[in-house]
Amino acid sequence: MPGRKPNTYEGEKTLTVKQVRSAIANKPKTVGTLRALGLGKIGNVNTLPDRPEIRGMLARVPHLVEVQEN
Repeated sequence: MPGRKPNTYEGEKTLTVKQVRSAIANKPKTVGTLRALGLGKIGNVNTLPDRPEIRGMLARVPHLVEVQEN
């Protein structure tokens, strides 16, 4: 959404996550992980805090996303 601030704290490292592959033909748990990351369609981008729980979610879907550290 334009104008929406990322949900991070001042000075905290962030990760920019972009969905590059479709969630079709994946398990429901994988699709749910993508939704929890704020993604859903190819090309969607979300900025997330660099925390262990986010890193764990990204580890479940490395074949569907690209991650860039900020």
